[in-house]
Parts: sequence; structure tokens; C-alpha cells
Amino acid sequence: MKHVFKLASLFFLVISCNNSDIDSPDMETTRTPDDVRQDFENFDFQPGINDITLESTTKGYFWNFRVIVPDGASQSNKKPLFFNLHGGAQNNIPDAHKSTDCLISPGLDGIIDAFIISPNSNAQLWYEPNNQIQVLALYDLATSYLPIDTDKIAVTGYSDGGNGSWFYAQYYPNMFSAAIPMATSYNTAKSNGSIAPITIPLYVIHGENDTLFPVETTQGYIDESIAAGSNINFVIASGLDHYHPCDYVSYLRDAAQWLKTTVWN
Repeated sequence: MKHVFKLASLFFLVISCNNSDIDSPDMETTRTPDDVRQDFENFDFQPGINDITLESTTKGYFWNFRVIVPDGASQSNKKPLFFNLHGGAQNNIPDAHKSTDCLISPGLDGIIDAFIISPNSNAQLWYEPNNQIQVLALYDLATSYLPIDTDKIAVTGYSDGGNGSWFYAQYYPNMFSAAIPMATSYNTAKSNGSIAPITIPLYVIHGENDTLFPVETTQGYIDESIAAGSNINFVIASGLDHYHPCDYVSYLRDAAQWLKTTVWN
């Protein structure tokens, strides 16, 4: 089931702790949103890679994420922002958010000079409540404290991250101007079976030989969404499978060019 929270209130929610994490009923388990904001504001972000650990609004619950800062970004020279959602979201991989050299960085290099925020899923799917809280909180923090052009924010991801990209495009279109899902199998039908158009454009990339998510299944979901009124470019990556994401760089570069010249022009 997909659980959707409202942006206005989500950052102020307290992430639930397991009872085993609480030593006593009197133990302080929450921090205020201002505590989180202050910690984020105090980070010394430098051009290039910044690997960050930020304590959330629950004591002892941390968000681990990478922020790549483009050269020359300033309040007088604001830059676009990409949210990069990694694959294998249910696997407990402490450094999964650091895999930016494989796909997202070379995919944008020389085409779009942008901030990249790459969060760690904490072994949960991207549409799970904790990850919605994380993504929306990082969105709030980044757009509040970094020189970001809020008219140019996109979400992308591979495999589980691609499904996450679909999800945020569908349920949080006011946050993003476009989505670039890759190697996905995301059914846009709601729980009642209805399909509503997604209101931001998507550029969907899928491997021809993907055996985990057969291309025919993804094509069917896309056809249904287009029939409902969605604006989707669907590109099949010739000869590519699911298990070599770094091979998709040239296709992501085409998507970045589409974003730059068609969506953000």
C-alpha cells in the first residue's frame, strides 16, 4: 500500500521508534524541527561531494545522504536540483547513497550544472512513510538553505529508485518539475483502480533485456498513464539488462538534454 502524507505537515511529524530503542518512558525521543534545521544550516557545504549524517526529529534516528554542490552556486547564481534515489532500497547498504559516480554524475556532466541530493533509503522502499518524511524534509532544508532554483527541481532513480521517482511525480507534483525513472515497474493505478494523469512530464528509460522488470509490463503501465493524459517519453535502452545501471549513462544524458531544452527552457 502506498501511504501519502501532506507536505505542509510532514516535516513536523515525529518518526516512530521501536520500543526496544527506548530505555525508559521518560527518555527524550524527539527533537524539534528547528533543531534539525539548525544542524543542517551549520553544515559547511563545499563545492563537490559532501557526505552528511543528520539526526532527524527522533533522537538516534539519522538520515545519511550525499549532497553534490556545483561550482559557482550562490544566491545570485542559483542552480537546479536533482533528487537521486538509489536502487535496492530494501537492502541495508550503508553507502548506497554514495554511488553517484556510476550514473547520476556522469549523466549530468557537461549538460546540467546542478545540486544533487542522494539520500539513503535506510532499507525501506522510497514510498514508505519514513522515506517520505526524509525526502520531503531534505527538500524543505535544501530549498531553504542552499542556492537552488526552485523552478528546476527533478527526481530520478534506478530500479526501486525509479519506482520512487514515479511515486513522487504522482503524489508530490508540486515539488518537482519533471521525473526521470529508470528500470522501473510502477503501476500508477490507485487502490480503487482509477488512473489519473501525472501532471509533470516524465522521461522513462527501460532496458530492452530487463528480466527483473519486463519491458512489456512497464510499457503497459505507461500506455495506461498516457491514455489518462500523462506526458511521458518512453525510451527503450537497446540490449541493456537490469543489473548494470552504469551502462545507462548515455540514456540519462539524453534525458538531461530533454530536461534542459524541453522542460527547463
